[in-house]
Amino acid sequence: MDGNDRSIAGFTMTGHALVHWFETSIPIFLVIWLAEFDIGVALLGLVVALGYAPFGLGALPAGILADRFGPKRLVVVCLAGMSLSFLVLATATSIAAIAAGLLLWGIAASIYHPAGLALISTGVEERGTVFAWHGIAGNVGIALGPFVAATLLITLEWQLVAAILAVPGLVAVIYGLSAEFDSTAAVEDDIDAGPDEALSLEELFSNSRTLFASAFAIVFVIVTFEGLYYRGMLTYLPEILHGVPAMDALALPDGLEGIEPADYIYVSLLVIGMAGQYAGGKLTDRVEPARGLVGFFFALAILAVAFVPVTAMGLGAIVVLCGVFGFVLFGIQPFYQNAVAVYTPPDTRGLSYGYTYLGEFGLGAASIAIGGYVLGGFSTATFFLVIAGFALAGTLLSAALAAGLGRFVGADQPLEEGVDD
Repeated sequence: MDGNDRSIAGFTMTGHALVHWFETSIPIFLVIWLAEFDIGVALLGLVVALGYAPFGLGALPAGILADRFGPKRLVVVCLAGMSLSFLVLATATSIAAIAAGLLLWGIAASIYHPAGLALISTGVEERGTVFAWHGIAGNVGIALGPFVAATLLITLEWQLVAAILAVPGLVAVIYGLSAEFDSTAAVEDDIDAGPDEALSLEELFSNSRTLFASAFAIVFVIVTFEGLYYRGMLTYLPEILHGVPAMDALALPDGLEGIEPADYIYVSLLVIGMAGQYAGGKLTDRVEPARGLVGFFFALAILAVAFVPVTAMGLGAIVVLCGVFGFVLFGIQPFYQNAVAVYTPPDTRGLSYGYTYLGEFGLGAASIAIGGYVLGGFSTATFFLVIAGFALAGTLLSAALAAGLGRFVGADQPLEEGVDD
């Protein structure tokens, strides 16, 4: 990578890690807030939903703003907003203040993915490599957020812990303000991919219509099915692993009572996902995105179906399956991120990634309700079959995209370098 690629990589990796650092630390506070404010689980769940809902729903307006003001400025605003939200939590004395802090976090966090990925897509020459390291950084944040929060809460008050968690974000803001790079270095000189004037409503509809009249329409649905699979599996897999009899076979030393082996298997899955992110990112430099998506989606379908028989084979088989699952689940992400960059014009990249993460985190969150209904009224096997269905739908759509590559791409949306003609 050249100096510009490295600078953008460092900047976006920092932002990606911190988004998930904050995101995954929030659930650690739930048990404490239940006792602190003497409220029911249903009410607290509604309060927490105020934070997570904008995380997905705000992606589209964030993408529009990234095209308008430039992705670097938006990422810095995101980092500042998330840090401020945790400082609000640190001073909270009521459940209303908690709700305000979480709402601020969700709005600020929704900015990152459209802005950060737009920056990589227009500023980085070795896009696949940076997508790989970017994904790894996200997994580092996913694993470290809850670990650090839980460890600090052993000896410190939760308000102080919330304030401490904000510190890396504040440091990142200072770093981001001083970072220098060319955000359009990977775009041809005759193409305008820089900040634009504010879009009128008519222009927004026009640009959106152009996007959805091209191959991006298929990519959007593909990403939505990936989001349904991702959110459903990661939401309910910890609970399912807790109920597996094989977990009782893992004896823990004295003094470690209360630690659940299933939780460590789950965290290990997330850590292995870093390797999947790296491998997937490197493969995007060699494999056309639609073809790669076919293979990864089909593997995810097989893995979902395999969970029921494998959980009856013993602890070793479960550990291996979860490791492979983590690798594949996160390995697919660079492919759909690259697909957006390949099938959209540079000057609407923020809008494109805004729609992408509306599908991934917004529409994809529907699998939480679907999965809860299925697990509540049917068997665990039925749940995994439903989840596998999402992956099979993604497989078929990706195959259609690969088969009709030239036909689906609109005349005003030429293929970018890196796609096989």
